[in-house]
Amino acid sequence: MSLRSNVRAFPVLLRVGFAEAVAYRAELFVWILTTTMPLIMMALWTAVAEEAPVGRFGTNDFVVYFLVTFVVRQLTASWSSFQINWEVRHGILSMRLLKPVHPVVAYAIEALAAQPLRLVIALPVAVLAFCIVGLDHLPADPWMWPLWIVSLAGSWLLVFVLNVAIGALAFFMESSNKVMDIWFALFFVLSGYLIPIELFPPSARAVVDLLPFRYQIGLPVEILTGAYDRSGALWMIARQWGFVALFGALTAWIWRQGIRRFEAYGG
Repeated sequence: MSLRSNVRAFPVLLRVGFAEAVAYRAELFVWILTTTMPLIMMALWTAVAEEAPVGRFGTNDFVVYFLVTFVVRQLTASWSSFQINWEVRHGILSMRLLKPVHPVVAYAIEALAAQPLRLVIALPVAVLAFCIVGLDHLPADPWMWPLWIVSLAGSWLLVFVLNVAIGALAFFMESSNKVMDIWFALFFVLSGYLIPIELFPPSARAVVDLLPFRYQIGLPVEILTGAYDRSGALWMIARQWGFVALFGALTAWIWRQGIRRFEAYGG
């Protein structure tokens, strides 16, 4: 599975992945509906902020924060863990291993191929909301926008490699879906998805900074809503990409060990 074969197959796999996403658009729409929790939290927190600001967040600040959270969630979501788990249990992964493209590369392309359909849902919501509250809550420093894109790419990669790592645990257990359920429970609380990390007590924030959850979704949201200056954003992005490298190496190791076990048992 050379780099050249992976690169040559990329456009074809992207077209196939997009076609599958369109074919299963109803299922994809259901997945998107499961990520609307930020819109619910927006209604709750704006009601609280009507009484008095919460930290630096007033009513409009909460609107912007949770709408950006919704958009970032759409752009970084990956369900590869469930797909890998299903394919390992049913032996379908064997067919992928016979192809010239590495299975993990194929999973990544399939995840990327669904992004245009996610944008169809996410962008109109964001545009409408920003037309209502205005653009004053977005960064004035033009350099924050490329930094946001870098943090968004880091978030997508971190979400994806963690999905692959947890999905690959299916090589060693009957099902890794329960592990993913636990991970999601922690993610909802510790990533900034339901509660801005800035509102955590200082001691709790110190712990959250040492965990990967914040860098999956919270960091791009914080950068786009003015939580950092340029140097602060660069430092946090460096930490995020450190997590990408760490979990990328861990995922590669789990995958190699799992494939050896899979092949040894006639997968």
